[in-house]
Amino acid sequence: MIGAIKTETITKGFVLAGLFNMTVLIFSRFFTNSVIPESDPVVMSNFGLLMIVVWGLAYISVAKNYHSVKWLIAVFAVEKFIYGFIWIKWMLNNNVLDVFAKDKMAGIFFAIYGVNDWIFFIFFLLVFIRLIRFGNN
Repeated sequence: MIGAIKTETITKGFVLAGLFNMTVLIFSRFFTNSVIPESDPVVMSNFGLLMIVVWGLAYISVAKNYHSVKWLIAVFAVEKFIYGFIWIKWMLNNNVLDVFAKDKMAGIFFAIYGVNDWIFFIFFLLVFIRLIRFGNN
């Protein structure tokens, strides 16, 4: 299964991962939405949101030559795992409806960002496994 994924599909996956990270700009209203950093001041500070954009640029930057940076793809998988884990922890300790009550865009962001991270964790992990098992093919 892993080996059957087409190179073009993987390239599109990296671009899609990057674009999804860029949606932080929309949900944060270009870092002016104070509800997101108030709801998670450690991970989702404006600096943290900016770093999410930087990670997105990194995904896009390797889209066409991902096969040359297999260990970086492993780093991407670890990064997405961490964000996914932190999201689950946040969801267990907070009420996303409280965020929705303050700001719909922030509520949507907190409701979905971890799902995105888990999906792309699996994607990056599969790409890394493919590169380990099959090389550049």
